[in-house]
Amino acid sequence: MTPLLLTGSGFTIADIVAIARRSVIVEQGADVGPRLARARYILETAAASGQQIYGMNTGLGANLRTEVTADFEAFQLQLVRGRAMGVGPALPRDVTRAVMAARLAMLAVGGSGISPPVFEALLALLNAGVHPLIPSIGSIGAGDLVLLSSVARCLIGEGEAEYAGAIHPAHEALRLAGLAPVTLRPKDGISLLNASAVSVGQGALALHDAMQLLDRQRQAAALSFEGLGGNPLILSPAIQKARPSIGQAEEAARLLEALTNSTLFEAKAAIQDPLSLRCVAPIHGVLMEALRQAEQAVEIELNAAADNPLVILDEERVLSTGNFHTPSLSLTFESLGLAIAQAASASAARFVQLTGSGRNGLPRYLSPVGGASAGFVPMQKVVVALTAAIRHKANPVMLDFLAVSEGVEDHATQSALVVQKLAEMLELWRQLIACEMLAAAQAVDQRPEHRCGLGTQETFDLVRQIAPAMVEDRPLGEDASALASYLRCDE
Repeated sequence: MTPLLLTGSGFTIADIVAIARRSVIVEQGADVGPRLARARYILETAAASGQQIYGMNTGLGANLRTEVTADFEAFQLQLVRGRAMGVGPALPRDVTRAVMAARLAMLAVGGSGISPPVFEALLALLNAGVHPLIPSIGSIGAGDLVLLSSVARCLIGEGEAEYAGAIHPAHEALRLAGLAPVTLRPKDGISLLNASAVSVGQGALALHDAMQLLDRQRQAAALSFEGLGGNPLILSPAIQKARPSIGQAEEAARLLEALTNSTLFEAKAAIQDPLSLRCVAPIHGVLMEALRQAEQAVEIELNAAADNPLVILDEERVLSTGNFHTPSLSLTFESLGLAIAQAASASAARFVQLTGSGRNGLPRYLSPVGGASAGFVPMQKVVVALTAAIRHKANPVMLDFLAVSEGVEDHATQSALVVQKLAEMLELWRQLIACEMLAAAQAVDQRPEHRCGLGTQETFDLVRQIAPAMVEDRPLGEDASALASYLRCDE
């Protein structure tokens, strides 16, 4: 596997996924070392001149006015240990690797002033597969300091870490991996902590997964077109051209491609289908656009010198900043969550149309035996429960914060929580998509004379590889779970 080069620019979501889920080795670009050394020199020169530098010779938060005049290295240890207060389950392994990779990408830009040996130690930690146990709760989105302290503690041999599938004390994990604890120099602690790497790393993985799930949702919707005998003319390019929405036009084209060669184009269709079918292109189109906006927000952070204080290399100055603050990340992910909820609601509505009293010649409840058969109708409750859970997680939380640190930190973005709830939403959405696919495939089975399109036939075959058609009432939950597991996002 070709190593991934860390250069301080051009880092992408795909890079994060490769590192987090395929354990691609990361190498330091030729310019990174000299850039870090120069930033370190500027930082130390500024401190030697008597400049007050936040987190280097001053306290943090409300302790800003407290000067640190001696034992600078001890202060960095105090800074790291004193913020290791996160709670909750540890982040999954892939998320932890994404967090470490995101922080390395940001540090490589060169604005932190981190000591090159500490940067190299973090890089070695990632490549060796030593994964600090990072709690999942403790960030309000004004930098992920409390959570990132676990990474810093691991570097100095404290806390716990996973290595080769087992949990060890961090110092033991380092020893097993052939690594040694690192010494933190002045400001190294805050350089490791004061960043949005948890939000950004987990966000990158969530966006990768969301993009794949949109592909699956599109497949399900197209198969529902076949099952419901929908009117494909609603996807005509002329209709999309009349409303200059890039996402809508792209989604309509993809749906049309999936339906190519379907007998839907030969049949007499309804003038207008229900909105969940008729408006699928604009619903999916706005979701695609929300995904792109969120991707842009994440990749800005991945390539940003988002430190406070920040070493301005061109001007050889050290300035306090608010670059660690991530309102754009929170806002785009909140918008994305709402867009996913819209698509999920439409998916649920199509499921109800498919499994109801019989539409466009379909048997009641999609049951081939009729009579007292319940068919697919009990699964409507599952679909409604999933949709309700998705809608709940789509409720914004970015405005839910309180002032902390004696009012010094009186604004927050809740980016870590926003990203986390979106990741949880994706799991629910995946199960909902599986339910729609099952119902749509059953509807197609009830139309023996119908010919599916090239793309929808592939989707139908995929479903039938996993779940047979219903010929009598039987448990469908296992089929839905098996299909949802198959639809789990690849790496």
